Amino acid sequence: MAVFRLPLFTFFLFSLVLRHYRVTSEPTQDKQTLLSFLSQVPHSRRISWNSADSACSWIGVTCDATNSSVKQLRLPGAGLLGGIPPNTIGKLSQLRVLSLRSNGLTGGIPSDFSNLAFLRSVYLQDNRFSGGFPASLSNLNRVVRLDLSGNEFSGEIPFGINSLTQLTGLFLQNNSFSGQIPSINQGSLVLMNVSNNRLNGSIPKSLSRFPVTAFSGNINLCGPPLPPCNNSFFPSPTPAPSSIEPPPVGKKSKNNKLSTGAIVAIAVGSALILALILLILLLFLRRKRKQQNKQPPKPPLTAAAAAAASRSVAETGGTSSSKDDLTGASTEGERNKLVFFDGGIYSFDLEDLLRASAEVLGKGSVGTSYKAVLEEGTTVVVKRLKDVAVTKKEFESQMEILGKMKNENVVPLRAFYYSKDEKLLVYDYMPAGSLSALLHGSRGSGRTPLDWDHRMRIALSAARGVAYLHVAGKVVHGNIKASNILLRQETNKDASVSDFGLNSLFSVTSSPNNRVTGYRARRC
Repeated sequence: MAVFRLPLFTFFLFSLVLRHYRVTSEPTQDKQTLLSFLSQVPHSRRISWNSADSACSWIGVTCDATNSSVKQLRLPGAGLLGGIPPNTIGKLSQLRVLSLRSNGLTGGIPSDFSNLAFLRSVYLQDNRFSGGFPASLSNLNRVVRLDLSGNEFSGEIPFGINSLTQLTGLFLQNNSFSGQIPSINQGSLVLMNVSNNRLNGSIPKSLSRFPVTAFSGNINLCGPPLPPCNNSFFPSPTPAPSSIEPPPVGKKSKNNKLSTGAIVAIAVGSALILALILLILLLFLRRKRKQQNKQPPKPPLTAAAAAAASRSVAETGGTSSSKDDLTGASTEGERNKLVFFDGGIYSFDLEDLLRASAEVLGKGSVGTSYKAVLEEGTTVVVKRLKDVAVTKKEFESQMEILGKMKNENVVPLRAFYYSKDEKLLVYDYMPAGSLSALLHGSRGSGRTPLDWDHRMRIALSAARGVAYLHVAGKVVHGNIKASNILLRQETNKDASVSDFGLNSLFSVTSSPNNRVTGYRARRC
């Protein structure tokens, strides 16, 4: 037996060393590449990469399971300006997802992007990129989703786009692409948009399955799903001279000249008809432009609609992918105005939030709370306020005060969004739930009772949070109740207070007892 113990011990030791190496490994080359990129591109303070930390812990950076390479780079709405330097992002050879949307990036896409052979999702929309269609992206045959919309690209859309054999989503709208649309034959393509460009000619049959909105805004495009191409504008060929019959010999040729009055009448009539046609065309284009620009805001979610959303969530197992679960429709000018506070840990924008799956957590006196899971896996809580009565300036002023509240017994407010129809607050997600759910939730056989020691610790934690708000922040909570006391650990020993300082956002003319049902402690 002693003969086999040494090899077994050696194998065990080797496994521990290998596991330690996996945990502590660092993508050194990729880290230097990212630091080089950040040093050459002006940016806002939202990006704070510390060279002393692991690159895999940086905001917007995701590594593979062994921390040996960077797999995702997501910096949406990070205030990046200028062009993308060569020999930076193009050197992240194992990159799968690249999101640089909603920044101020300019120029063309570097040619070394062709080295990103494993790239699958490219989000470069809403910048100021220019030049022709990026040739460096045409040969990345693993790309599934390509979004170049909202830039200043020009020139023709190349036929080489058919090399992207796994493409499911192509978004080129709101650019200056011209020429004809190439015949794109990928059967995998399910989403496509080339609207608001300068394209012309007939739409290829392979793309006629997409809706009208995918092609609108290109006045020289025709064919299904748009109106059919009108060939009557092309003049008929002039007959050959030999086909014109000369007048019979010996017969007097009649010159049949029109009188001056008839010529004037024909000229005036033709001018009136032409003016009428131009007037009709002008009215049609004006009406079409109004229809494209007019985006009537949806009314706020009514109680019936909210109940329907809750029923839908229950029927679908607790998730919903509808944007309207989180917010009503907002105008294009109000998008991407999610305001984050300094020192935050998140890197996403309003569009990310609207794309997130949403689960209704509860409905309170100030609004409805949702659990939102973003596409990169981040989980936050979004509170959708109702009946806010203050102005935008007053709302933002109060948010600045609440965003400064930093204490372990206070749930931090991470971001907010204000528009005419919607007011949203973003908080950390507390997976342990609320004190109300613990006290009044399921009482099945698997439920652990809450003893008095835990109750006392929760009460003290909540009291410390309220004391911090009153003393350090000069903030009145205004709505203390069990559902607004969230548990910080699975052991249920500590808690944090949430929904603080919101009562000042609502009309003081309404009955306070009907508006806010919790205890309203006042600051001394």
